[in-house]
Amino acid sequence: MAAITAAMVGELRAKTDAPMMECKKALTEAEGNMERAEEILRVKLGSKASKAASRVTAEGVVASFISGGVGSLIEVNCETDFVTKNDDFIAFANKLAKLIAEGNPADVAALSAMSLDDGTVESVRAALIGKIGENMSIRRFQRFETAQKVTSYLHGTRIGVVVEFNAADDQVGKDVAMHIAAMKPVSLSSDQVPADLIEKERSVASQKAAESGKPADIVSKMVEGSVQKFLKEVSLLNQTFVKNDKQTVEQMLAAAGASVKAFTMFVVGEGIEKKQDDFAAEVAAQVAAAKQA
Repeated sequence: MAAITAAMVGELRAKTDAPMMECKKALTEAEGNMERAEEILRVKLGSKASKAASRVTAEGVVASFISGGVGSLIEVNCETDFVTKNDDFIAFANKLAKLIAEGNPADVAALSAMSLDDGTVESVRAALIGKIGENMSIRRFQRFETAQKVTSYLHGTRIGVVVEFNAADDQVGKDVAMHIAAMKPVSLSSDQVPADLIEKERSVASQKAAESGKPADIVSKMVEGSVQKFLKEVSLLNQTFVKNDKQTVEQMLAAAGASVKAFTMFVVGEGIEKKQDDFAAEVAAQVAAAKQA
């Protein structure tokens, strides 16, 4: 069998970007044949992507791209916080944000089929899974195209906001985007708050008010007051502006002769149930598997 040298492993890694140990295993299996080792890696990287597909991706990054009146926001997920700092993973998310803005895909499936680098978005994603060794998924995106203005704000890589607005001063839009990231409104105005959220709040308020022991008409007023307070707290225009607690966002916009038409905010992993690992059980399972091998 041909000796597998560090130089050979380094050469294969340079060609494929695969992890060092994977390169060494492939070269060993190929008995030192570089071309055969590349083929083996392609097969292994593909299978690794398939095996990773069932693992929960609750971490990730948010990326945005703005060009004139076109903007995009995307959330790309992975399994661990460690990968969110990987340059290749971040670059992949940024490329997707630009691709969405320029190509206007209908949904994630359409985006996955679009051309990227030397293949498709899906093939690049699969190769990246093989290289890094973690599952990755494109969760969601939003695209804006308007005759008005679009701006974005990223709070690190975990919270992203895109705002469609109209104002003479671009700073107004940036201030609104930052406000949204901080205060996390669920809608632009109170009449746009989702009905299910209102009903949930009404139910909680009703239970609290019922415990007061007050007459039914008073309880009804208490519930309605709580719901109205909730609507103001979660709708952007009614929120107190973070840079001036004497104004609502609506009042700030009016003073600046500005308006906001729409916004989108993504918070990484929001709504995804994270897997709770039992570390001791996992170690025990690995030991048991090793004994059986």
